[in-house]
Amino acid sequence: MSRAWRTTWLLLAFMLVNFADKAVLGLAGPEIRADFGITRQEFGTAQSAFFALFSLAALGVSALTRRVRTTTLLLVLALLWSVAQLPMLWGAAGFGTLLATRVLLGAAEGPAAPVAMHHVHGWFPQRERALPTAVLLVGAAAGVAVAAPVLTWVITHWGWRWSFGAVGLAGLLWAVCWRLWGADGPLAPAVARKPYEDAAKPYEDAERAPVARKPSEAAEQTSTTTTSTVPLRAVLLSGTFLTAAFGSFAAYWSMSTMLTWAPDYLESVVGWDLHQAGTMVGLGALANGAVLLGHGLIAQRSARKDTPRRLPPGAGAGLLVIVAGCATAVYGTTGTLAVKVPMMLGPMALAMVMLTVASTACARIAPPPQRGVVLGALTFVYALGGILSPLVLGGMVDRARTVSAGYEEGWLLTAGLLVTAGVLAALFCRPETTARRLGLPEPAAGSTPQVPVAH
Repeated sequence: MSRAWRTTWLLLAFMLVNFADKAVLGLAGPEIRADFGITRQEFGTAQSAFFALFSLAALGVSALTRRVRTTTLLLVLALLWSVAQLPMLWGAAGFGTLLATRVLLGAAEGPAAPVAMHHVHGWFPQRERALPTAVLLVGAAAGVAVAAPVLTWVITHWGWRWSFGAVGLAGLLWAVCWRLWGADGPLAPAVARKPYEDAAKPYEDAERAPVARKPSEAAEQTSTTTTSTVPLRAVLLSGTFLTAAFGSFAAYWSMSTMLTWAPDYLESVVGWDLHQAGTMVGLGALANGAVLLGHGLIAQRSARKDTPRRLPPGAGAGLLVIVAGCATAVYGTTGTLAVKVPMMLGPMALAMVMLTVASTACARIAPPPQRGVVLGALTFVYALGGILSPLVLGGMVDRARTVSAGYEEGWLLTAGLLVTAGVLAALFCRPETTARRLGLPEPAAGSTPQVPVAH
């Protein structure tokens, strides 16, 4: 196995634990509400507390990628979010402790996705990035798919507090593995050093030592080191970034809604028990992962064959998000399980493609030294969906005449966001056009990087 893919699998595990952390509150939600005696809107406040510093931390820590190696940043983030889970094991920890730990957890997890994407892009040239990007996002789906049955079992046998402890310990285990095997890739942009640091360190670390590369890799490395930066304002106000960010916002809103409210919806409205609801949430996450992986494989195959695209990536992703929005409307309004279940396990999952396309599109329109900052800005925008959806839907359900009516309104709102975002992405998300306008070079064709196998 090449070191590029070993790093990708490690970061897949990183994202798996990351999203298990997010899923735990939704799965334990009914027990927490009963234990603390809180309403759905108050529970939504606890879920939104996770995102209080999520976006700001994503933007701030992503900016540090220009000065701090991503290997170090990922280790620190994993340690912080793992420690943030453990206080809930204390029997006296109440609703206030839950709010405080969710804020800390969100601050530690906010930068996780953009920093991990920036890191893995340092191992692959531009045309090879769709598949590893999709694999990392599969970690989100796999995290929920694995967490749903496992944490349901933990909640049933050990109590809801140990569900927090389980994901915290898993994060600490990942940090140990990363400390042993994590490394920067040969295409990673060099971090900025102060003059006295350069004088004190006359050679690079072994992981960043020069290695023999294919012409395509050499071209990309040259681009990494010589391409001048462009004004961030030009990148962030481009039609590609704005529509990619809004499309990701809608997709993340949908995903956050499912993580937070699907277990309660399936119990309160559909009439299933905790195990049935947890199983369905896990199957839905597997469907998300299958869509992401399938899309990544198709994109990778197309890039390797240099097959002309029938549609620009933004247009294709936008059409899939529109389909997902229509499926969400059907899911929320039908009372027939024979229709509801296929919607959740099929077309609703197509919205996840927008997260992959948005990440690769924004990486394309950003010079390599600014890639971490731009991906952080993307996360800043789409994470707002995670802040708003628990609060908005919780309030809608509490204020509605019935729980069923409140959830129906919430699903229709989610469907409207997805359709709107899909239309905009289909019309205006054009990464190659934007890159040419910004003066960024065409990505060189090539295959998987030849990276060092031993030092």
